[in-house]
Amino acid sequence: MRLILAVSVTVILILATFAYFSITSQSDSLISEVERHANQLSETIRHSTRFDMLSNRRDHIHNIINRIGEEKSIRNIRVLNKEGEIIYSTEEKEIGDMVDKNAESCYACHAKNEPLQKLSIKERTRIFRVDPDSSRVLGIINPIYNEKSCWEAECHAHPEDKIVLGVLDISVSLYEVDHLTQNSTMNVILFAIIATLILATIVRILVKNLIQKPVRNLVEATNYVAVGNFNYRIASKRKDELGRLANSFDNMTKKISEMRMQLFQSDKMASIGKLAAGVAHEINNPLTGVLTYSSFLLNRVKDNPELKADLEVIVRETKRSREIVKGLLDFSRQSTPKRGKVEINSVIENALSIVVNQLKINHIELKKDYDSKIPEISGDSNQIQQVILNLIVNAIDAVGSKGGIISIKTSIIKLSPYGITQIRKALCPKGHDLIDEEHKINGRPSIKLKAKSGNNEGFIHLDPIYGNHNHHYGIQFNRNETVKLFCPECGISLLDETEFGPNCEAPIYKLMVPEQGTLKGCTKYGCNWQKWDFVDESGDHNFVEIIISDTGCGIDKNDMDKIFDPFFSTKGQKGTGLGLSVIWGIVDNHRGKISVDSEVGKGTTFKIHLPEV
Repeated sequence: MRLILAVSVTVILILATFAYFSITSQSDSLISEVERHANQLSETIRHSTRFDMLSNRRDHIHNIINRIGEEKSIRNIRVLNKEGEIIYSTEEKEIGDMVDKNAESCYACHAKNEPLQKLSIKERTRIFRVDPDSSRVLGIINPIYNEKSCWEAECHAHPEDKIVLGVLDISVSLYEVDHLTQNSTMNVILFAIIATLILATIVRILVKNLIQKPVRNLVEATNYVAVGNFNYRIASKRKDELGRLANSFDNMTKKISEMRMQLFQSDKMASIGKLAAGVAHEINNPLTGVLTYSSFLLNRVKDNPELKADLEVIVRETKRSREIVKGLLDFSRQSTPKRGKVEINSVIENALSIVVNQLKINHIELKKDYDSKIPEISGDSNQIQQVILNLIVNAIDAVGSKGGIISIKTSIIKLSPYGITQIRKALCPKGHDLIDEEHKINGRPSIKLKAKSGNNEGFIHLDPIYGNHNHHYGIQFNRNETVKLFCPECGISLLDETEFGPNCEAPIYKLMVPEQGTLKGCTKYGCNWQKWDFVDESGDHNFVEIIISDTGCGIDKNDMDKIFDPFFSTKGQKGTGLGLSVIWGIVDNHRGKISVDSEVGKGTTFKIHLPEV
């Protein structure tokens, strides 16, 4: 409502100003036209009466003045001599009267007590009212100059030294001009009122649909968020600023929801990890005893099939329980790998030797394609064997008892560090740590920076993988806007305005990576340029690639993003949901990467890249 009132007042002021200058200009134009017409009329009368004046034919002069004075718009025509006496007039009763030389009609000429010889039209013109409530009158005087015929004539000879003998004074009514001006004023006022009403109505409709409605939706959404509902979405389809604001709000609530879930999950996992470690430790010892004695009894009841079957169930379920406990211990430990020389092909063979019987039972054909030239890598052979074993077991479960194919391939490949190298440490110029362990991107601690856009401040979490750009923005930027970045702790600027990015020539930011040089990046929003000389100069790195694929049931697309989450399992009661999360942690601790590609009904392929060194 205030906006509409402000717009209406602004429109009224603009129209009033326009109307004032328009009407004033129109009135001045009409007055000028009347002046010009009156001056022409005055010249016509002066020339028409010239001969009669020279001949002193007063009756003829009276007739001419009276006939012309019959014109409706002409109020009066007078001829005054140099003393100010009215000698001719359309008002006969004025003849012989003396006019006041200090009056408006005479003052211009007699300001210096002597009549001026030459005056402009403006100076010869006056506008006045006969009565306060009467129409305006425009009067114009026209000097009658002395000439040779005047001072040589015998009838009423004038002295030769006289320049001006008198004036012709014509008064014209401005009633029509005032009437037109008044009508124009009324029309403009009426136009202004109608235009203001129409504009106010249009603004009201536009404001309601373009501003009020989306703002109301935004306020409603904030109310939902205020009570803890982070799943509420505005879902605006608009492409303007408010649409982008609504989309940003949706993204913000989505991120908050994800972060809240992540925090909740982290807390839960931390608690579960502690609980799992304690429970596993307490259960593992009794399980070992149960398994030992049940196996011992199983060997002693070979002649009792019924008891043997029962003991086999006990042994099988005890082993299964032990595997669950082992998974809990692996999950809770997240231990640093004990690095040594690892020959990948041998590790794979060791893992296969454990499951060879399962492969046979499930009628699975195993295809191996080892690269015998792959070098040894630095890592924990036990942990890597655990990774291979878990993936093969998962492949066996996916293939099932109907049979299928499991393929294992190893090779050595070269990969650019761009896009795979993790930035594990980053400092500001004052040495403050920029790594945010609590905010992770794809499971890795992000780089937290403070950002400013205009008067807005927020935080940006950079993707910790060099060359990846899955950054999390906590502040809205315009496309191609240059972002100002600061250390979140000390506030020091991270920009180097003396160096510019090669793609868009915007200033760059610099982050110190201890013992590994400086990471540079473009500050223009939307530009993905990054440069890390220390890593780039090392060239492409050798990676051992391990590909394990099966022709099993595959993984649903909806589950692909969750398969590495702890306790997420597609095996139901058969799985603990810890296997892939443990695998992911082991590969990450080895500075490697694991990826998965799957299609339901066709199979799954896991691809692992482990650095040579």
